[in-house]
Parts: sequence; C-alpha cells; structure tokens
Amino acid sequence: TPATYMLALSLPAQIDIDWLRAFAAGLAEDQQDFGISLLGGDTTATPGVLSIAITALGHVPAGSMIRRAGAKIGDVVYVTGTLGDAGGGLACVKGKGGSLSVADRRYLVRRFQLPEPRLQLGAMLIGLASASLDVSDGLLADLGHIAGTSDVRIAIEAPRIPLSPALRRLWPNEAERFVSAATAGDDYEIAFTAPAHRRGDIMQAAAAAHTTVSEIGRVTAGKGVALLDSAGFEIPVGQPGFVHF
Repeated sequence: TPATYMLALSLPAQIDIDWLRAFAAGLAEDQQDFGISLLGGDTTATPGVLSIAITALGHVPAGSMIRRAGAKIGDVVYVTGTLGDAGGGLACVKGKGGSLSVADRRYLVRRFQLPEPRLQLGAMLIGLASASLDVSDGLLADLGHIAGTSDVRIAIEAPRIPLSPALRRLWPNEAERFVSAATAGDDYEIAFTAPAHRRGDIMQAAAAAHTTVSEIGRVTAGKGVALLDSAGFEIPVGQPGFVHF
C-alpha cells in the first residue's frame, strides 16, 4: 500500500518557474491518484543536468511480504498486462516505428513515459503468489532474480507472453517481437509464481482488480531462465535485460 515518498531535485539554471509549476502539478496528480504525500528530501541547484530522484515508501502487513525466494518446482509463472510496450515506446522516441499509426505510437510512448503499477492486484496476491517482483529490467532478467534466490529454473513459453496490438505492429518479425518483449524493461508489470492449484483464485483476483493476468511458463528443477519457442526449443537471447553497471 503506497504511503509517502522522498524527492531529491537538482535544478540547472535553464529550469524556469513555468517548468517547476508544471512539475509540481504532475506530482499533485500522482499524489491524488496513489493517495501519497511528500515526506521530505532536498532541492538544490546544479551546474550539470536536471536530476530527479524519488524514493517511494509503502506498507505491507507484517510477515506477509511476497519475496523473490519462494518459487517452488511445479509452480506456474504469471505476468500482468502486456510486456514490451515500454521498450517499444523507447524505440519510437528514438525514431523507430515510422510506419505505425499516430494512435499506436502514442500508446507505446505513453506506456514508456507513464507506467501504471498494478497496486490493487499486488496486494491481492498476498497468500496466493509464492514469489513476485515487478518487470523493471526485463522479464528474463527479473525472473532470473527469482530463479537465483529460489534455486530453481524458470521456463518461459515465448508465444504465451502477452503482447499489445501496437507492439505486434511495431515488430512484425515474430522472433524479434518475442525477444524484445522478454528483455525490454520499464513495463512495471507484476511477474509472479504460484502453485498450480491457485489458478482459479488468481484469475478471480485479477478480475476483481480489473487487470489481465497471463500464464507464461513453469518453475522446474535446475538453474536460470529459458525462453522457449512453440516446439519447446530454447531461443538464444544475447542480453536478458537492462544491466545497471
């Protein structure tokens, strides 16, 4: 449950009062949408580039946090929403997707610039999901954290990764489409594992939260994460997601 946030703002000389008013108005909208308030932080001038650092804080009932280390062999792997849209939006910002319609480009760029975290469903997964995280660095990279801490292997079926119509039109080549969706970050959808017998409960929770949930793979014995094609063969992936350092 969102609670509050800290803001560190470093402003170069070219930032004017109109920009600050617009920025503050945007924060006010977010505070209203998520029911949070500004706790504190720091505001300074800088000779360098604009820097905005936000740390968001929230609450979870004691002892109920869904960790990365809970995935078990036989669990089902799920993801919310559609994947790869933010990566597609970044590609559009960088000049790709010239053949897309204006509506498709706007959709993808908005998904990149204004992600919508699945907070309602996230809270409802307590007691249902065995392990969970958000897709920020890329599906394969983030599921790698679950696989590593849970000491299991996660197999993802590429054709089952949920894709938006706009992303399908951006990447008409199927192989490129699925690799992009599985490695692009910034979607902030929820990827999670759960026992197979909780499938009905999960779908009921998703419906109540007005969020789509797709079954995309299985947890097996072994190590790492594999992206499989429709025949069950592993698809080679150069880099599974964003590398921080």
